[in-house]
Amino acid sequence: MAKLTNHGVCLSENYEVTPAGEEERAEGRKKTMAYRILEAHNHSGNMDQLKLKFDALVSPDNNYVNILQTARASGIKKFPVPYVLSNCHNTLCAVGGTINQDDHVFGLGNVKKYGGIFVPPYRAVLHQYMREMMAGCGKMILGSDSHTRYGAVGTMGIGEGGGEVAKQLLGRTYDIACPPVIAVKLTGAPRDGVGPQDVALELIAATFANNFNKNKILEFVGDGIANLSMEYRMGIDVMTTESAALSSIWCTDEKTQEYLKDHGREEEYRPLKPEAGAYYDGLIEVDLSKTECMIALPFHPSHAVPIREFKEHMEEMLREVEKKGQEIKGENGKPFSIMSHMRDGEFYPDQALISGCCGGLFENIVAVADILKGYGISGEKLNLGVNPASLPVMADLMDQGIAGELAVCGVTLRPAICGPCFGVTDVPADNEISIRHMTRNYPNREGSKPGQGQMAAACLMDARSIAATVRNGGRLTAATDLDVEYRHLKPHFDPQIYKNQVFDNFGKGNPDEELVMGPNIADWPEMFPLTDHLLLCVAGSYKGSVTTDELIPSGEPSSFRSNPAKISEYTMISRDKDYVGRAKAVRSLDEKRRSAADHAGKITGESDCDEILSALMKRENCTADQITIGSIMVSDQIGDGSSREQAASCQKVLGGFANLANEYATKRYRSNLINWGLLPLRTQEHLDLPNGIWIFVENIQKKLESGEKNFAIEVLGNGKDAAQLAENGKGEHLACTLDSLTEDERKILSAGCLINYYKG
Repeated sequence: MAKLTNHGVCLSENYEVTPAGEEERAEGRKKTMAYRILEAHNHSGNMDQLKLKFDALVSPDNNYVNILQTARASGIKKFPVPYVLSNCHNTLCAVGGTINQDDHVFGLGNVKKYGGIFVPPYRAVLHQYMREMMAGCGKMILGSDSHTRYGAVGTMGIGEGGGEVAKQLLGRTYDIACPPVIAVKLTGAPRDGVGPQDVALELIAATFANNFNKNKILEFVGDGIANLSMEYRMGIDVMTTESAALSSIWCTDEKTQEYLKDHGREEEYRPLKPEAGAYYDGLIEVDLSKTECMIALPFHPSHAVPIREFKEHMEEMLREVEKKGQEIKGENGKPFSIMSHMRDGEFYPDQALISGCCGGLFENIVAVADILKGYGISGEKLNLGVNPASLPVMADLMDQGIAGELAVCGVTLRPAICGPCFGVTDVPADNEISIRHMTRNYPNREGSKPGQGQMAAACLMDARSIAATVRNGGRLTAATDLDVEYRHLKPHFDPQIYKNQVFDNFGKGNPDEELVMGPNIADWPEMFPLTDHLLLCVAGSYKGSVTTDELIPSGEPSSFRSNPAKISEYTMISRDKDYVGRAKAVRSLDEKRRSAADHAGKITGESDCDEILSALMKRENCTADQITIGSIMVSDQIGDGSSREQAASCQKVLGGFANLANEYATKRYRSNLINWGLLPLRTQEHLDLPNGIWIFVENIQKKLESGEKNFAIEVLGNGKDAAQLAENGKGEHLACTLDSLTEDERKILSAGCLINYYKG
């Protein structure tokens, strides 16, 4: 397994650890690749507090409408940098009639109006297009998908919520304290049968649970890089998101140069390498020669172990998965059961898929053909579907005869879409297990609906071991267990495919272009600013982690991504079907407060809230106009997973004004909260705040204006006792922090959301 050094180190020219004193540390920080790239994109004049502008932007069709609507509401005139709108996430998600294509028509109209780049459906998964056409050495790209990673091509990619992309469209900056940098030292060479997903899963298993990489930049160095092809590097790189890293960057070499030359962009190449004495905040060492074929068990990529180890402890591990699945499913439908997949000491999955930005690469698919050579897949056994990452990859597979070989074997080649990874295609049956070479295996990610009694699970594996399992009659098999003669075919790229089919209108926008808005494309509802004080009611209280896939599931609900009111109806539906109703009930109280004519009399029509408000008005010597009523979500950890902004915007649409957690899983989710006007409250204290509890945040506007970040919130409880506690100021006080906020972030929270801030 990967070896971790959890303290600062300096690396020599040959990547050996050298002493790191204070002087070496200060100078050594400037010698990393990451520092130099950040410095070139920073507009603050202060390398401790960065204000970054990016070279390009990218969004998929599951959130670009929201981003464009935000930018339009904020006064955009043109796209200041190349902005790629990709149509790969929801291409096959046709729930709701015309709404899917309506979004694509709207996206194309914006590209014509503001001057962007439009990648039509089925041409490419967004990250593959960006690798092939937009990434270059020393660049930075911001995307509204969490797997925005192009470090292998020398580009620092960051995946954030749509609010940060909207800021860039409006000429603003991405503001962040200079992040720590971790060195990932690769040595050795992988054995035949060990693929990039195996290396990635080893890395994630070693670093996710302990937050080793959280919100940090990974800098890949070491002699082992030279032993990896460009696609192999990309397959590792894109998965670094699952370790909670902020971004990544790799040393570049002649293979990088050749890749860019083959894609018609050799001028984008320059050598990238840290200087001798570069300082890193930690070190990860991976001996590629010792990496084994891996399997990530449900329900997270970090639940990864060698296939060998899983087989040795199969019954114990499967029972744990079944137990966890049953906790997720609860009392909905029949019990979740997967022990039947263990037969005669072997493990038999039901479905196999290789797809998208991590799995659907040319070399992975050629390796599958090599493993399956001479084998025919029976219709009654484990079938295999493959989604190549782009149309150029598909064309290459055809030109070199690989597509025909796979067809004869029984492998089905599908379009270049994110469907299986995003959960809108290829959903397993109830109680089935899918093995997949793709990015995630969260609950609901493969499209099951545990809240409705439908529960399936997915395991992550490399394409090679997936093919070996298919070859072995559906019995879980590590690719290293087979004797295979692997071809090393060179990928070829045909630039004419994109030249003919992608609409590149950057710098040529027509402000008179009329936008066509389908019936499901709705403007954002009015978002209200904070008043002097904030009265919150707990609408969702959860133990453990709340993922973005639970906040807004990625399957059917995402069809309504362009209609804020409709998609908000799906918030937490897979885990807590009553959350929406509770949040709406609190929102209605604030609506009544704002419309009340007599601020001294009945305010909401709800006795408990009336009495609490009256008590607070008396105590604070204020009117109801000065106390906002909103809902709050409480959990140990919130926000692991996708960068989709709907995870926060839906809470806001339902009347949310804050979240309270011991930890926010990612920076991108915390940024989403801020951009949608939800206070990201955090506490180190144990959280036991059930639904219906009232919380008072006093003088919140003054706290934001003054930059105060550490303060106590007052827990009032519920019922008539809460009103008495409110009047006497004797509620339980809970120490909280907003952590560090920039001046703009404080103003966004005060205004109620990013749109209000820009309007103001």
